[in-house]
Amino acid sequence: MKTSSSISLVSVVFLLSFFSCKNNTNSPETIEPEITQEQITQTSASLNNWFQKQFEIEKELSPMLSTYLGEKKNNDKWDDISQKAQDEALLRNKKRLQYLKDSVNTAALNKTTLLSYNLALQQTENEISDDKYRLHDYPVNQMFGTHSEVPSFLINMHLIDSKKDAEAYISRLKGVKKLFDQLVTELQLREKAGILPPKFIFPKVIDACQNITKGKPFDTSNKQSTLLADFSNKIKGLELSENEKNTLIDDAKKSLLSSVKPAYENLITVLKSQESKATTDAGVWKLPNGNAFFDNALARTTTTNMTANEIHELGLKEVARIQGEMKAIKEKVKFKGDLTSFFKFMQDSKQFYYADSDKGREQYMEKAVHIIDSMKSRLDELFLTKPKADIKVKQVEPFREKTAGLAFYQQPAMDGSRPGIYYANMYKIKSMSKFEMEALAYHEGIPGHHMQIAIAQELKDIPMFRKLGGYTAYVEGWGLYSEYIPKEMGFYNDPYSDFGRLSMELFRACRLVVDTGIHAKKWTREQGIKYYKDNTPTEEFDIIKMVERHIVMPSQATAYKIGMNKILELRENAKKQLGDKFDIREYHDVVLTNGAVPLNVLEKLVDDWIASKA
Repeated sequence: MKTSSSISLVSVVFLLSFFSCKNNTNSPETIEPEITQEQITQTSASLNNWFQKQFEIEKELSPMLSTYLGEKKNNDKWDDISQKAQDEALLRNKKRLQYLKDSVNTAALNKTTLLSYNLALQQTENEISDDKYRLHDYPVNQMFGTHSEVPSFLINMHLIDSKKDAEAYISRLKGVKKLFDQLVTELQLREKAGILPPKFIFPKVIDACQNITKGKPFDTSNKQSTLLADFSNKIKGLELSENEKNTLIDDAKKSLLSSVKPAYENLITVLKSQESKATTDAGVWKLPNGNAFFDNALARTTTTNMTANEIHELGLKEVARIQGEMKAIKEKVKFKGDLTSFFKFMQDSKQFYYADSDKGREQYMEKAVHIIDSMKSRLDELFLTKPKADIKVKQVEPFREKTAGLAFYQQPAMDGSRPGIYYANMYKIKSMSKFEMEALAYHEGIPGHHMQIAIAQELKDIPMFRKLGGYTAYVEGWGLYSEYIPKEMGFYNDPYSDFGRLSMELFRACRLVVDTGIHAKKWTREQGIKYYKDNTPTEEFDIIKMVERHIVMPSQATAYKIGMNKILELRENAKKQLGDKFDIREYHDVVLTNGAVPLNVLEKLVDDWIASKA
């Protein structure tokens, strides 16, 4: 996959390097020719063109990625999730790795492109190495999966601005059966390999599947099903005759009955069969090569060499530190009793929660918007670079609120057609406390994920894989760090709100303990739940969801605290070395204007910045 220009340029540079580096003991040592600025410009441009070509290849093979990016090409299709498609992806990666190793002279790359090269090389090597764990996941679970992604994708991503878009939506409905046939094959392959999720997952997934096939046209109720309601609402604004709209709705109904319904019914049948064979063992230690898989997962998630035991011990240490700070707040508000009693007070006092009603939910959402807007007005104090994309606050849709997380962020469309969205889950209002809502909004919205992700998407002169890339320790480390920054700006004036910030940090510290406990130390689901209940003020409902998240997403939750600690460590080191020259806005520019990177790479970027100012 070489372009003609890159072949000729790389060949010339390679030959020059080869002959200049050869030493002959019978002749004077030759001098390596200096690489000119023109060569650097050309080689960097050639490699960036190659990166773009690889991205276009992947986008062509992923209609869903195109839609995520706000493009309409192939928006009548789903991605291919078959083993054949995965085999082909592995082959593409092997060819790309060969190209990167054999056909690029890294000495002739500018600084930005060299970083892109190193990230691409590492990422490609990792993907090839990780292929041996291809089946070591649970394609459907209570957190995510094709079963929930299909309706979520159609509702949130598939825009209908024309009759053609509406017809593409219907084509995607027709394609659900084929997609689910591939999904069922994947589940059966895992079952054959001895990889089944724990028993508790199955009722949750089956219930979610059944929710999608409730309402018209699936039954005789007066209420439309989730997907039919979405489609009907989206075509209302089209400039079409009523006959054309009715025809489209009829076609959608037929597709829901002929494709979507049998797809979900077949999936439910398979899930019920697997449920009867599943066990209650929670950790991935139970899987083939499970311990090696978890070690690998930790390395990928944290981008460090920390072992499971080191991460576990760090968690215990951080839990003790944060609880110490919480005790100070308890004393400040003159609460009589120990920390456990204070936790219970925070859980049980109505003053800390909105009413469990439509009005209460409306009040929460209004306050969340106010928090985001207030931070928007202060961004100049923290950032030199700010995204063009706006951010909106939205309530999680009813069809997925029961199993979705408490809050999350959805990135904006690359073309600006869709803003970033901070989602708040109003399913269980008791889980959305007033004292944690500031920290939650800062993490998922601004200065958290919106600043990090939207800025990355809008960066110039870097390839798309870096604009869209995500290293969990970096991404979630920044999110957790962003909960802390507002305290330095004078936010969290209410001590209970500051307690909420600490409560969320404590929850992330406990994750280090419980994630490694379950997957490396063979803790049960119940042991994980008990640890959270004994050490945090978190609602039991949310504790259970978190432990079950650990189970289906091994290592993922360790990223937050490890990433935050590294960002704070690098910042403190920069402050120490630069003194009065330190500018937090410049520091944040270094952290954010290179896209997501591994933590060791972030450290090198910060060190280079410090050296440039010294």
